[in-house]
Amino acid sequence: MVKVYTDGASSGNPGPGGYGIVMIAPKFNLVKEFSQGFRRTTNNRMELLAVIVALEKLKVANTEVTIYSDSSYVVNAVEKKWLDNWIKKGFKGKKNEDLWRRYKKVAVNHSVKLSWVKGHAGHPENERCDQLATAAAASSDLLVDEGYEAIN
Repeated sequence: MVKVYTDGASSGNPGPGGYGIVMIAPKFNLVKEFSQGFRRTTNNRMELLAVIVALEKLKVANTEVTIYSDSSYVVNAVEKKWLDNWIKKGFKGKKNEDLWRRYKKVAVNHSVKLSWVKGHAGHPENERCDQLATAAAASSDLLVDEGYEAIN
């Protein structure tokens, strides 16, 4: 069982943004952190990208993983099956299709549960993810969010 905490940030929406991830594998006594910044993106894209990247970091197929996110957009889309309906309707009128398709492609390889946590409420791992995401968005090593910039 792996626990993953994620957060996304955007300075302006759109604007420079980033994600932060804290992954905990208690069985192996491992804690890993990841982050990356992008020059022009949105908060929702960074929230979702954090989840995707975390899943892509898992090295063993069929890993049981709980992802804690303060994004009701991401958590509800998965847990309330909104995403399944968006896919059936061809994402008509929905944003972030590129990332949602990427999520589905990687999530199918694992047993994934998303759980909402209140942001900025003193939860240590969520606060750490916020620090990582904010620092990544403010860094000079910003990547291009091609999925966003190609259509905006």
